[in-house]
Amino acid sequence: MAELIMQPGNRGSGIARALARERVWIAAAILLLALFLFDPAQGGASLAFAIRNILQTAPYLALSVLLAAYARASGADGLIASAFTGSPTLMVLLAALMGGLSPFCSCGVIPLIAALLSMGVPLSAVMAFWLASPVIDPSMFVLTAGVVDLQFAVAKTLAAIGIGIFGGMVTMALSGRGLLASPLREGVGNGGCGAASVRQRKRVVWRFWEEPARRASFAREGVGSALFLLKWLALAFILESLMIAHLPGDWVASALGGGDFAAILIATLVGVPAYLNGYAALPLVAGLIDQGMSQGAGLAFLVAGGVTSLPAAIAVWALARPPVFALYLGLALAGSLACGVLFQLWLML
Repeated sequence: MAELIMQPGNRGSGIARALARERVWIAAAILLLALFLFDPAQGGASLAFAIRNILQTAPYLALSVLLAAYARASGADGLIASAFTGSPTLMVLLAALMGGLSPFCSCGVIPLIAALLSMGVPLSAVMAFWLASPVIDPSMFVLTAGVVDLQFAVAKTLAAIGIGIFGGMVTMALSGRGLLASPLREGVGNGGCGAASVRQRKRVVWRFWEEPARRASFAREGVGSALFLLKWLALAFILESLMIAHLPGDWVASALGGGDFAAILIATLVGVPAYLNGYAALPLVAGLIDQGMSQGAGLAFLVAGGVTSLPAAIAVWALARPPVFALYLGLALAGSLACGVLFQLWLML
């Protein structure tokens, strides 16, 4: 094994993997370096802006990290399996609720879906979880409340559950069609980091600190979550500083600030290619709202981007057959648009 590790080819592949893991930090560093080289004043302003906002967000960041680490260490994330037992309607309702509350990372959602479908769980319940899960989770709720506001965080949570129920019910109504009879592509298995908690449910230990292995899991998950959130927020705040400096506020207000159907539709469609990461998107949307973007459009952008972002869509395409992929995409866009419109109407009351 030592010989293999020392071989030049393995060293090169190890460096490549390390660079891939740290690509967000690298992107932030390159962006800052370019700013300091070509526009030193903006570079200093962007760095100060990012540091100031990270410090302001620190309490919410710490709480979100603790929530994610506690869920993993206690085994509470495995409770999601309980959402997939019972009558079809009940399964859809519980799956949407659990999707909105689940702390699964984005890398775990797709393998988890593959596991559920390969285990024979109805597509309607899986679709409900599938649509709700990327939109919100407990740590995302805390950060949304801190970066935007509490009302927006509650609206996003309700949107996640609502789009899950909507998608699950529509899928249930279409479940008799032959096109949806076999949702997975051939050769797709049930592996993956998120699938293990469904296939092999572990007992929940709320007082996890009494077991050394769970304490180690808490520390490992906490450090990993903190670094993950910190790097994305750092990049997002740097981008937000540039957006505030160079994006005309009157243009944002005129294009996306009216709160009408057209503005929310534009935000829904733009959310698909422009969305990078749920945590990175929050500061950007908060900045746009401060510049005049309507909150309904902001919600539509976040919901549509979370469910149908290009990386997620590519993964779904690799997992599901074309009719299922088309249904997933259509439900995501229609549901996101409806969530944005309903939230804006509620704000106008």
